[in-house]
Amino acid sequence: MPHTLFPTNFGTCGIAWNDTGLTGFQLPEATAEETASALAARTFTKTAVDPRPEWLRHLIARVQQHLEGKSQDFTDAPLDWSRVTDFQKAVYVQTLAIKAGYKKSYGEVAKAMALGPAASRAVGTALAMNPWPLVVPCHRVVSADDKMTGFSGPGGVRTKTRLLALEGAELLSE
Repeated sequence: MPHTLFPTNFGTCGIAWNDTGLTGFQLPEATAEETASALAARTFTKTAVDPRPEWLRHLIARVQQHLEGKSQDFTDAPLDWSRVTDFQKAVYVQTLAIKAGYKKSYGEVAKAMALGPAASRAVGTALAMNPWPLVVPCHRVVSADDKMTGFSGPGGVRTKTRLLALEGAELLSE
């Protein structure tokens, strides 16, 4: 399966795909080489040699626009759901419903799934394993007290905060 890198205002991102859809997305690491290495390690892919499919070129353009501050809705992005468990898929579907500029807590996501408050940890664990950060906007899920916690992507909470600010979300400072 192939992957490719592309420039954005945040740095070099990476994306992996197959005939079904996206198999992985990589937010920028410190260098393009680190981005490629992280993506290849997670998705078991190699650099694409064939031309990128039209749907992928269009999606890349939308990601670039989003990271320029022109919010995009990625709910229509084709995802290869075979890569995740049923529980993870349910969490990601709920997360896809959170619009740019808004946030939900881990507990709110669990409640939307008809689970009890104890399930918020399981929601957090599923989001930490999200193969498509940004496309499935796990950065829009915050702690119950609205704190920026638990972002496993490159740059950690700083990247999460940057993405939320870019999208116009209300951020509280201490």
